[in-house]
Amino acid sequence: MGFEKQKEGTGAMKVAIGADHRGIGLKKQLKDFLTKEGFSVSDLGAHSAEPFDYPDIAFPLSEKVAKGEFDRGILVCMSGTGMAICANKVRGVRAAICDSIEHAKLSREHNDANVLILGSQFVSDEMARRIALEWLKTPFEGGRHEPRVRKISDFENRKS
Repeated sequence: MGFEKQKEGTGAMKVAIGADHRGIGLKKQLKDFLTKEGFSVSDLGAHSAEPFDYPDIAFPLSEKVAKGEFDRGILVCMSGTGMAICANKVRGVRAAICDSIEHAKLSREHNDANVLILGSQFVSDEMARRIALEWLKTPFEGGRHEPRVRKISDFENRKS
């Protein structure tokens, strides 16, 4: 059974997923798994094993999450680092590289992460499925964490 959208309380959570050429195998497995779990998953690319520059997927996916076109996003590359650097350049995105279930849970509870980054070289397919599911089902805790997340938004929105 899928999880409800947190904002509106109705319909399946909309998740954008993307990868470079080093992450497409894991991306496909995650897409199939999450779809079976009841999430509405949109694959934004890459779609072949041909070399594909990670910024070419990380920026557009992150912008769509920031604009609210998707509730959450998942990006996959070999290490996760390049995707995380790109995603975190987009105003309104809080991307977290997670290599454990506990990282996934804390990134949601404490940081309200809205883009999950996975390194295909560092997590097995099974662990990636478990991480993604935990990350998607965990709500932001708010409370003492809310002012900290707000400080990030305030910094992003300040005039240079």
